[in-house]
Amino acid sequence: MKSFGKIIRSVQAFGREISRKGGAPEPRLPAIGVALGGGFARGMAHIGVLKVLEEEGIPVRIVAGTSVGALIGACYCGGLSIAELEKVARSCRFTTFARWTVSRYGFASNDRMVSFLTRTLKVKTFEELRIPLGVTATDFNTGEGIVFHSGSIIDPVRASCAYPGMFLPVEIRGRFLVDGMLSHPVPTRPLREMGADRVLAVHLRGAWSKGGAPRHLFDVIGQSFAIAQDAMSSLWRGAADLVIEPDVAGFAYDDFKRAGELMKAGEVAMRQALPEVRKWLETPADAPVPTKVPAKARRAVARPAPMPAD
Repeated sequence: MKSFGKIIRSVQAFGREISRKGGAPEPRLPAIGVALGGGFARGMAHIGVLKVLEEEGIPVRIVAGTSVGALIGACYCGGLSIAELEKVARSCRFTTFARWTVSRYGFASNDRMVSFLTRTLKVKTFEELRIPLGVTATDFNTGEGIVFHSGSIIDPVRASCAYPGMFLPVEIRGRFLVDGMLSHPVPTRPLREMGADRVLAVHLRGAWSKGGAPRHLFDVIGQSFAIAQDAMSSLWRGAADLVIEPDVAGFAYDDFKRAGELMKAGEVAMRQALPEVRKWLETPADAPVPTKVPAKARRAVARPAPMPAD
């Protein structure tokens, strides 16, 4: 009888296990996407944001980047550790990427970025990245926003960083491309299209002008674009669940030598936002969350890039 009782209990335990496995599936964690905006040297703050997310075990499933955000996103998604990113950031200067030139299209070329990315990136194509990445650029002739997430990485990143008036446009497949900030200042919508359930946007708000008359042409160009970006901010903010703005107001566009301070600014802003981000992990991916994101944007699914890099 004792043996028979053991058999009965074993069968009951087995039945409970089958019922548990055959019951409702475990809730799926939301796919968190991080949108990294542009800002020249101020973009070093992005590294601080990514550092805190890693330290706190917040899983980043998708990244999209504009300008310097595309550069840092490519390095991070390609496998560089935070320590490696910090080392690279501390060694960068404006001339690491730029070469002054005489051209009717701009004052500098960013072709030095080719050699920089070639020696820095651990992989060279989007398909090899450990985390899916979207890189934004803007078609100079049509104004169309281009999002790359297939093919070679290097030229799309160069195009995303081709700040109009300063850098020469980058030609890819017969199209002349300039900085992605003209179409996607902070690439939240591309993240939705790539399948992100929750979108964290990192906006590097910083004025070029310090008051008074502009000092040179770059002040005129930079401040004009800063004004335009503020005017169109509702377009990308509407697709974000949370926007963080590291305090980079006191930094110049070429303050590469202050990389440590900029990365710290990113850390501070991200730590302040952690309580909100942790709530996402407590909510199933298909559950509604308080957000201003349009339903259409939340339902967007991954689709092929409008234009492959090669």
